[in-house]
Parts: sequence; structure tokens; C-alpha cells
Amino acid sequence: RYFYDFAHPSCGLARERNTSGDVVTIGGSGFGVMALIVGMERGFITRQEGVSRLGKILGFLETCDRFHGAWPHWLNGSTGKIVPFSPKDDGGDLVETSFMIQGLYTMRQYLDSTISEEKSLIQRINTLTSQVEYDWFTNGQNVLYWLWSPNNGYILRIEGYNETLITYVLAASSKTHPVSAEVYHQGYARSGAIKNGSSYYGYVLPLGQPYGGPLFFTHYSFLGLDPRNLSDQYASYWQQNVNQSLINWAYCTANPKKYVGYGSDSWGLTASDNPWGYNAHSPTNDLGVITPSAAISSIPYTPEQSMNAIRHFYYLLGDKLWGEYGFYDAFDVTEGWWANSYIAIDQGPIVCMIENYRTQLLWNLFMSCPEVQAGLNKLGFSF
Repeated sequence: RYFYDFAHPSCGLARERNTSGDVVTIGGSGFGVMALIVGMERGFITRQEGVSRLGKILGFLETCDRFHGAWPHWLNGSTGKIVPFSPKDDGGDLVETSFMIQGLYTMRQYLDSTISEEKSLIQRINTLTSQVEYDWFTNGQNVLYWLWSPNNGYILRIEGYNETLITYVLAASSKTHPVSAEVYHQGYARSGAIKNGSSYYGYVLPLGQPYGGPLFFTHYSFLGLDPRNLSDQYASYWQQNVNQSLINWAYCTANPKKYVGYGSDSWGLTASDNPWGYNAHSPTNDLGVITPSAAISSIPYTPEQSMNAIRHFYYLLGDKLWGEYGFYDAFDVTEGWWANSYIAIDQGPIVCMIENYRTQLLWNLFMSCPEVQAGLNKLGFSF
């Protein structure tokens, strides 16, 4: 409902949050395109409703501001003009763009090319996705840059390990503007410096920062990328995601900072609203804030712990935590604070990862893309 009923009326994209007015989000809308598939498949909306909404979304994506094929993080849903995410972030955002492409590829695989209306949408998706100039975002180096704008140039090298694996896979897979495998190995994997290998609460973490970081690392790239058999020279991504989720659960269960409201059935640290604003919560940045999206979206990795959390959030906390579009964004029992907000990038993974746990639908669709398979092969993945 967040992505269908509450979508921006002019363009069909997802609003950044329930209070953001005209501001729509490209990455969150990519998750929303995948949520439309779930909605059609589950009968929440008809196929015709989903297809019509996709047509509206594509019409906006074709005409709104783009920078070398990449969309900005935020746009005005009425005018199609960029809304700067920050003073320097006033151009194309390659990571947000890759989350949108992940959704569009998944939708393309769901559409039926024998139906003329859907065949036309497939062709429009192919055109849009081919226009992203991934090679431009290298600045001639063996790394991708997160942002480029005419005013501020290249900003922020995309270096792992984090939520951006999908960006490198899609860049390698592009037929029109590809990057070399070295861009991945030297840029994202940092020539192997991406590796961790330490154990936390008895769980070995192959990659990334101590204790794994915020849980969205295990969600955003893996709404489409199927981690179950995904591995490369650096890691098994199933082990990475399962163990990062278990470390997050074990940390909240141990609750070393003694916050009220933490426990084995009340856990999950990721980026969300908090009493002081917004932060990327994690075991090493623990402010006492539990975010339902964290535990729920990890259900493919930690089915038992995630179901326990869902029951706890709904049956014990539901009067404060449940609203029109599902669970509110976050809560902090220590501070007596309960969010009244919904954020697209927290709602989307809930829908998509529950479906992947139940039927693997989105994983199967995205992994059936020939481009994705070619990109993974090029980078040395087995899958």
C-alpha cells in the first residue's frame, strides 16, 4: 500500500517518506517496482493495475532529470526536477540508480512479451537501462564513483563492503557502457582489503567492518541478487548475510549497553529515524533504536529469529508500532520514543524479502536476466 496507494499521484514513484510531499526517491522506487510484482502476484492489485502503474513510472523516468543516464537520489514528483540530497549531491547518483535498475530488470523478466502493452514496456525498460553510463562514473580509474554532477564533479568512491554490490554487478553487465572486472576487484573489493574473517558471538564474518554494520547491507543489493549460491574469491554471500544477521541478533540479545526493549525477540539495527533525527544504527553505532525493517527483512537468513521479532512487534507493541502502511519506522523504549514515520527504503525490503523467503520470486526473476548472469560471470562469481 505504501508503494501503490501512497505513491506520488503525478509520477507513480514512491515518496521518500510519509511526510516528504513531492519528494520521490529513486532507490526506494526501485524497491517499489519490485513490491508491485509482489502485489500483482499476491492479488493485492490486479496485473492491469500493476502494468498501468509501471507505464506511469517509466514515463516519468524517461523525462525527468538525468546525468549521463543516472538519476538523482531525489526528484520532485510533479516537475521531474532534481531535489538536491545535500549541497554537493546535486547530480546523478549511481547507487540509487542501480537500485532502480535492479527493480526494472526484475519487472522486465516478469512481463509477458506476447502481450503488446507489456512488450512495449519491456522495450522501454531496455532503452532506459542501456542509457546509464557506468563507464562515465569511473572518472578513468579502476573504481566507480557514487555521485557526479556538473557543479561538483565526481564525489565518493564506491568501496566495499556495503550495500553497493549490485552497482558493480550492473556496471559489469552493461552492454552499452560496461566497466572492466578490474574496476570491481580494485574499486569495490579494494584488492582484497574488503575481507574480514573475524568471529563475533561465534559467527565468522567473511567481509566488511567489525560486527558487520547496519543490516541494510544484507538487503538492498539482495532484493534481486540471490545470495543462496552466490560466491566469489572474497566470500560466500549466503554466509556473509546469514552471519551478519545472526551477529546483529546476538548483539541485541546480549545488549551490552543495557537498553530497555532489546532482547532475542526484539532486535534489529539498521539505518532509520531515531529520537534525534536519522542514523545508520549498527552494533558499533548502537543508540538504543530498534528498526522493524532490520529483523523482518532478514527473514530469509534468520527465519526463526525474524518470525519471533514479527510476533513481538505486532502482538506486544502493535498498538504503538502498527499503522496504515504496516510497522512504523523505528522505536526506542529507553527514550519512550515511537516513530510515526514510514520510509520507502525501509518498507521496500520488508515486502521483497518476505516474498523471497516464501517463494524466491524476485530472486528467480532477477537472476534470470542474461545481463546479470553475464556481469556475474565477468566478475568471477559462481551462482
